[in-house]
Amino acid sequence: MSGDPYGDRGNKDATIVNPRGTGTAQPVKGGSAKAAPNGPFLIGETMTGGYGNGPDILHDCTISVEKGEIAVIVGPNGAGKSTAMKAIFGMLDLRAGHVRLDGEDITALSPQARVAKGMGFVPQTSNIFTSMTVEENLEMGAFIRTDDFSGTMEQIFDLFPILREKRRQPAGELSGGQRQQVAVGRALMTQPKLLMLDEPTAGVSPIVMDELFERIIDVARTGIPVLMVEQNARQALEIADKGYVMVQGANAYTGTGKELLADEDVRKSFLGG
Repeated sequence: MSGDPYGDRGNKDATIVNPRGTGTAQPVKGGSAKAAPNGPFLIGETMTGGYGNGPDILHDCTISVEKGEIAVIVGPNGAGKSTAMKAIFGMLDLRAGHVRLDGEDITALSPQARVAKGMGFVPQTSNIFTSMTVEENLEMGAFIRTDDFSGTMEQIFDLFPILREKRRQPAGELSGGQRQQVAVGRALMTQPKLLMLDEPTAGVSPIVMDELFERIIDVARTGIPVLMVEQNARQALEIADKGYVMVQGANAYTGTGKELLADEDVRKSFLGG
């Protein structure tokens, strides 16, 4: 990808700026993401599978994202969007297909092993420790690290300034949008190569949704690929480099965010006209 992949969308600053105006602006650092030699940086390819011994929910589904991109999965309720995300993260067994990250086949790995390989996953619910402080939640995110992670925590506070202000407050006392910032920040504490978000704006106000999307753009600008499932399809496609419309566990439409927004069938069927 050349130049700014986001054009005129979101904050035009290429780094995540320290809002206090002190020090040097620093991006949130992830793993050393690089394009896979024989395909996308992340791909869940021709995935078919379901939960346990139940029926297949995914049917020959393919999802991919490159470094620095935002890819979104949208579609009606029950389409298998979150299931596709969980399949990529290793939370259900695939009966066909495979998952590759940075050129490595990780299909057989557990979710814990995928985190160690560089996946950062934020589930839709139960994604923070409500009785712990904001700072303690972020510290929990660094559980796999053995180095000094204080610099990463400062980068998270620069990305989400409200969390610095509330760092010693129990996370359960925060608003819905602030809790989501804690959840995303905790995932970033692992210095992931890839950030996966399952409906990050569920239940928040339109203003908070816009702010969260701005921060997601900031994360992608640092080179970390972002893959997210979203119910707010139109708004998500507006910031997406790549979009997937899923119907009944399969790819119904695939294209850039702009292409899907301009597609008459997609607009009529999934975006309200």
